[in-house]
Order: sequence, then structure tokens, then C-alpha cells
Amino acid sequence: MQTTQKRILEKSQIEQIIRRMAYEIYENNYDAQKIFLAGIDVNGEKIAELIKREMNAISDIPVDLIRIDIDKDAQSQPVVRLSKEPDIDNFTVVIVDDVLNSGRTMVYALDPFLKMSVRNIQTAVLVNRTHKRFPIAVDYKGFELGTTIEEHIHVKLTDDESSAYLY
Repeated sequence: MQTTQKRILEKSQIEQIIRRMAYEIYENNYDAQKIFLAGIDVNGEKIAELIKREMNAISDIPVDLIRIDIDKDAQSQPVVRLSKEPDIDNFTVVIVDDVLNSGRTMVYALDPFLKMSVRNIQTAVLVNRTHKRFPIAVDYKGFELGTTIEEHIHVKLTDDESSAYLY
């Protein structure tokens, strides 16, 4: 059985969303000493890189990237790895992912930062699905979509294509 994919976001829309999210992050954190964008591997990290590029164009606030390694399919998460830890105390971090499905991955991604001296933890997703099983609120959402449990969203971010599909 072949599933039909419907494109819900194309490259120009994703670029516009990233730009808007960068402005929102800057507006809400204009007084931050430094902002860390922690992207959940793989697409969250790519989105964080795009947001950083936009923020560097509009702001003088230093922006640093952190990769969060999580097994998105695991029912429990014994270890969440960070590519590096923030180099300052009382910092602002924005955890970035491509799609917020159940909220489980975002909950696991929050865990290491809760054990640090953090000033502010925020979340950003490209696509926010409206049915979550975990109580996660998204601070910066690119596109909000009501879906059924059976539907899925796939974000493709490559050199050749930037799109989001519903299937």
C-alpha cells in the first residue's frame, strides 16, 4: 500500500518561518548575554543552524549551537547527550525540533538543561501538531496543524529540498 504525501510547506515558506522565528526569539531575549540554540538531532539541529544564521543577521547577541542526541523511538531515555555544555551560567536556551508530535522527545531534551544553572528554557518547532500526550507548550511555532493520530509529518531538509509533508 502506497501512502500519498501532501506537501504542507515548501522551501520559501520554511525560509519565511525561520526568519519570523529568529525575530521572535530575538524580541523575547533582547537582553540575553548569549543565546544557545539546542537542536534535536537531525532536523532540529538543521533548523537551529538556519535560525542562528538569521539571528546573526539581525542581532549582536552571540548565538551558539548545541546538538541534542536522543533516540526518538525509545520509550524511555536513559541518556540524552549534548554536543557541548553552555560555557556560561544563567543562560538562555531554545530547544529546537522539526515536529512536535506527542511531546515525549521535547520532554527528554529538556532534562539535561534542568540540571544546569539556566535563566530561561524555551522551545521552538517548525510544525506543531495539536494532539500531544505530554504537557509541552511551544514558545515559537512555525506552522500549527491539527492531525489525526494516524497521520504523520515528515520534514525534509537537504541541499536539494526543504519541504514538509503530511501523509
